[in-house]
Amino acid sequence: MNANSTPDADRPIVKPDSHLTLHYRISLASSGADVISTFGDRPATLTLGLGQLAEPLEQQLLGLSEGDEASFDLASGQAFGPRNPDLLQRISRSMLQSHGELGASYQPGDLLDFAAPDGSRYAGVLKEIDATGALLDFNHPLAGQAIRFEVRILGVL
Repeated sequence: MNANSTPDADRPIVKPDSHLTLHYRISLASSGADVISTFGDRPATLTLGLGQLAEPLEQQLLGLSEGDEASFDLASGQAFGPRNPDLLQRISRSMLQSHGELGASYQPGDLLDFAAPDGSRYAGVLKEIDATGALLDFNHPLAGQAIRFEVRILGVL
């Protein structure tokens, strides 16, 4: 962790159920390429503990204060878990068509959304498609990746 802050008892501290306004950036440790960044745009507003941010990222915020800036390097798989080969699934062409839009055409890299029998939703990235079916990756896109997480805490409630 690299934090830039000055202790001040009057500044609110981030706790497990805090409501935050912050700027954040997630970038790939391997290339430095931004995956997402709110810097230079509108800040994010979220409540910790509701799943709006991955739990390992939320843990990095605990104890920071309003006005703090910090960056954290998270090892491969630490932020979004390891890649799970069981989450690569081959489905039939008919299943793909029954879950997609009528007449839609798909290309590798497309993000597809599927409904589970319990009503929950799953998103998978199309890896391959042919006449008989498709290979989908249901891993989080950043699973298995080392990342840098940078934050500027603007407000804590």
